[in-house]
Amino acid sequence: MIEKLDPRAAGARRLKDKVCIVTGAGQGIGRAIARRLGQEGGKIVVADRIDEGARRTLKDLQDLGVGAVKVIADLSTLSGAQDMMAEAVKAYGRIDVLVNNVGGTIWMKPFHLYTEEETQQELERSLLPTLWGCNAVLPIMIKQESGCIINIGSQSVRGLYRAPYAASKGGILAIGKVLAMEYGRYGIRVNTVSPGGTDIPDRLTPRLQIRPGEMAEDLEKEEGDRYREEMSADIRAQQSLGRRGLPEEHAAAVAFLASDDASFITGDVINCSGGQS
Repeated sequence: MIEKLDPRAAGARRLKDKVCIVTGAGQGIGRAIARRLGQEGGKIVVADRIDEGARRTLKDLQDLGVGAVKVIADLSTLSGAQDMMAEAVKAYGRIDVLVNNVGGTIWMKPFHLYTEEETQQELERSLLPTLWGCNAVLPIMIKQESGCIINIGSQSVRGLYRAPYAASKGGILAIGKVLAMEYGRYGIRVNTVSPGGTDIPDRLTPRLQIRPGEMAEDLEKEEGDRYREEMSADIRAQQSLGRRGLPEEHAAAVAFLASDDASFITGDVINCSGGQS
């Protein structure tokens, strides 16, 4: 377990007064990122589609003495992302850091078993929020002539039983590289943090969606469980450190990229995965 950062410690406030939007901040990695950026002096916009999680993170931040507001937004649409940016600017007047964290596997199974609807839902959950977030924030950062975008990728781009999710995260890697090249001239940096297998003890929204009647038969359920176990075993076999990651460890990587310590880093990827390859 890593030690919690004391926001009063010398050198800890690398993000003093920077306005930081964190999407999917109501749980897991997003919540840890919001806390870390706030502890480092940032003013945090807690963005999530679930009010319960957003309220919990907001209270955590306020208890720490961090300036923060919450925004409830559906980031699967461009208009939702634009509304989120407008609320952030209304609250703080600018946006210095955007962390596009929303995403996550819905189903785990061989690709030929995915329906068209399921594939579209995976892309809507794990690719479009990052794509629309970047699209909506860039005009604001161009006007400021500064800004930092950090996208959350994944080691799933090589792995089992998550082809649509892997395609989404592969797209995020491409977005980071292309936007870094296009917008560096405006003083905007774009980077990616790619977590490996991570324990999420505070999950509010389920990773998997089971529709009415799905896996009703014991045989189907057993098959689904087997796919998930094979995928998990594949991840464990790749991790050099022999353990799953913690949300706080990914948050530390994000805080570095958001800070001026990373002022000459753009278009790069930190594989925060315990050596997963």
